[in-house]
Parts: sequence; structure tokens; C-alpha cells
Amino acid sequence: MIVQTTLSSGVADAPQVPQLIGGKWGASMGGEWTAVENPGRKQTLAFVPASDERDVDAAVTAAAAAFRTWGRLPARDRGRMLLAIGDKIGDHQEELALLIASETGNALRTQARGEAASGADIFRFYGEVASQQKGETLPFGDGLLSYTVREPIGVVGGIVPWNAPVTLSSLKIAMALMTGNTLVLKAADLAPLAVLKLAEWASEILPPGVLNVLTGSGSRAGAALARHPRVSKLTFTGSTGVGKGIIAAAADRIAPVTLELGGKSPVIVFPDSNDAETVQHVINAMRFTRQGQSCTAGSRLYLHESIFDDFVAKLANQLQQLHVGDPLDEASDIGAIVNEHQHASVLSYIAGAIDAGGELVAGGVSNPTDRDGYYIAPTIIKGARADWAVTREEVFGPVLVVIPWSDEDEVLTWANDSDYGLAGYVFTKDISTALRMVNGLEAGWLQVNRGGGQLPGMSYGGNKQSGLGREYSLDGALESFTNVKNVTIAI
Repeated sequence: MIVQTTLSSGVADAPQVPQLIGGKWGASMGGEWTAVENPGRKQTLAFVPASDERDVDAAVTAAAAAFRTWGRLPARDRGRMLLAIGDKIGDHQEELALLIASETGNALRTQARGEAASGADIFRFYGEVASQQKGETLPFGDGLLSYTVREPIGVVGGIVPWNAPVTLSSLKIAMALMTGNTLVLKAADLAPLAVLKLAEWASEILPPGVLNVLTGSGSRAGAALARHPRVSKLTFTGSTGVGKGIIAAAADRIAPVTLELGGKSPVIVFPDSNDAETVQHVINAMRFTRQGQSCTAGSRLYLHESIFDDFVAKLANQLQQLHVGDPLDEASDIGAIVNEHQHASVLSYIAGAIDAGGELVAGGVSNPTDRDGYYIAPTIIKGARADWAVTREEVFGPVLVVIPWSDEDEVLTWANDSDYGLAGYVFTKDISTALRMVNGLEAGWLQVNRGGGQLPGMSYGGNKQSGLGREYSLDGALESFTNVKNVTIAI
């Protein structure tokens, strides 16, 4: 077993968990290790290799060698292996969920179990649609046969964040491998353990070198992967700032890039939706039970002025019912912020808004539990101006800004007044109103009367500084992970 399900309770007994290169598990070439912390208990869980450019080069070399046969394998055969990985995850979901909760701080009951299940769903989806990678024939008359085929790009470099490590790793692995590419995946340094466990299961099914998983910092391993000359495609999920660096690294060799970056997503509630169901959807859209640590968090709530006070009161009351506590405790609805740095950053946004004159409606409390961890109560702020940092920047914490509106055109302008364009949410019982709003919102992923997450098959991705390309769908995988070749034959 590479990653133990029951991890350490302290530094003294923390295991060293190796990484995967070319079908073999081992330490980094430099022999350095970095600690992985349980943010809900401030305890070291394990140590993982601190990779550098030498490890990246070895992984890329292994992936390039494996590509020579993997890329020629029939898509249906690749799909069968993805289905097998999905079934393996499905058989061990609780084991994976415990790792997710331990290292991310996301609550086991409300978040980690769902994320483990999503990993199985993603592999099964792409395994099922693998054989649907079709080309086209072009009608140029009897004298010409012209057709297109889709071909894999080569070695893909993937980098994932810590907030949903299994979901996002599953997505990148499944999309890259289904389309015939091989992959070098750099796991998040704050949450690599569940991804390594996933890689362990996958390595039992896949040929060596098809999937390689590295650990280490973004500044060393991630940067080396982004600029490696033999990486033919980059796929990155994370912050907008780092995403700009990924584009710059790819530009030198004109490598294609898929980016899913930050968000500051608007939620617009109309007067006909002042009800308990909408309140719960708003809580879901804000990702409060993931501590607001999601790119799709609906962190700007625009409430019609006729329902503003009543809706805010209902929302605050509902949030007070949620229990903040140890991520591994079945009673916890909300877990811990991922580390000390992020915890301090979220508190600074709250303090800045209050100092500027914002009113704290709920939350704002650091560590509302007796646990020794990085906890923040779900927070609502009203009275914030459009130019304040808490309104414009991605807080990545459980902080919701509420703003009244009266004019439909005006609230649409406010919602679009952002550098981001990832997600958006509209709540109304009138379908004509809903369609007007979603047609006018500048975002790539929109939901009406629903605050849930992505489902395999959806087209997911952002506009503006929220990213490039689309994921989750079959079309997104084909557009992002294959090249189109046209063949024309005179007959």
C-alpha cells in the first residue's frame, strides 16, 4: 500500500509517501521531502517528495516513451481501462474520502465523500464515451475523398490545486488518457495524498509511464513541468496569477493550454424566489460547506431590494445551523481552511471590509470551535461597495457579500463588472426572466434555480480572466486534448 488510509497523529510517526514515475514509486532525485498537514488538527499527516526539474524530466521521458504505444491503442481499449479505474475508486470510496478530508480540511460527510464519488463518475463517463472520438467526411464531390481524424497531442503536463484534488485530477487524467495522450500530473503540495492513492490504483491497470504523478511545490516542480520542451500540452486549474505564468511558459514553444482559473461569481435573486429552497441553493452556490474554497463560489449575492432584509435574515439563520468542526467528525457540516496562510488571508478580507464601513451580518469569527485548526465561521457582509477588495477579488473563503438591487439592467451590469467570468447563478420562477439574465451574463457556466456543482457531460470553463478552454464534456476533451488532421485523396 502506497498511501495509508489511517495516517499519522504526529510528526514522529508520519510516513514518507513516494511518487510515481514510469510505473515505479520512489523519492525525489534530490532526496528532499515536504510535510503534508491536516489543517483541522494542525498535525503532520505524511511527507511527500519535493520534486525538481530532474524528476520532471524523468517523468516526461517516461510519458514520451509510453505515448508511442498508448497513442495507437484503440480508443475503446483505453476506455475499458478508464472504466476499470472508475470501478476501483467506487469500491474504495470511503478510503479515498478519509484522505481527502484529512489533507484538504473539507468535511467528510458534506464534501469529501461526494468528491470521492465524483472521481468514480468522471472515469466512468470518459470510459463510456471514449469510442465516440469521431472525424468528419467532407462533401467535395466524386473526385475527392476528404476526411478528418482526431489524433492525440502527445505528453500532457497537468497541474491541479488543493481544494478539490481528486475531482480535478480525475478530470485531467481521464480526458488526457481517453484521447490517447500520456500525462505527467503535478499534485498540489498541500493536498497530494488522495491523488497519490488514486495513482496507485490507476497504476495497477494502466501500462507503465502512461500516468506519472509528481509532488512538490509549484515554483519548482510545477514551473519545470510548464516549461519542459517535450510537454506538448498544458492543462492547469488554479489561480489566475499562476495561470498567466503557465501561458507565458507555453508561449515559447507555442504549446496549447487549457486553464480553469479564478472566479468572483454573481448570484442574482428575484422577488419571486424569497423562499427556503432558494436560501439553501444560495448556500450551496457559495460553497459554504467547502469553506468557500471553490472557483465557482457565488460570493456576490444580489438580492432584490423588496426581499433584501427578509432573505438576509433567513440566510443568516440557516448558516447558524451549520456546524463548523473537525473535518473527520460526522457532525461537521463545515471543515477547516486549508492552511495558516489562507486562514490569515480570509480574515484580512473580512477585517478590511469592516474597517471600511461594511456591516457584519453573520460570522466573521476565527476558530468558532474548540478544535486546534484553521477555522472561520460562514460570514455575510452587507454595505460593501463595488470597488472594495472583498467585492472584486477572489477571497477563497466563506465570505459572502450581499448587495440590494432594483433595476434588472443595472444588476446585470454590476454582475458583469468583473475581471472574472467563470460561473453565475440566477433564481427566479419566470423562465423568460431567467433566459434574459443568462443570455446577458458574461460567464462560461451558468445555473438557474440550482446551486450545485458540475456533472460529467456539462461544458465547464470560464471567460475573461477565468480561463481558456472547456472541461467535463466530451466536446471539451476533444477540443482541448486532440489535434485535427485533414486527409484529402484524389480518386
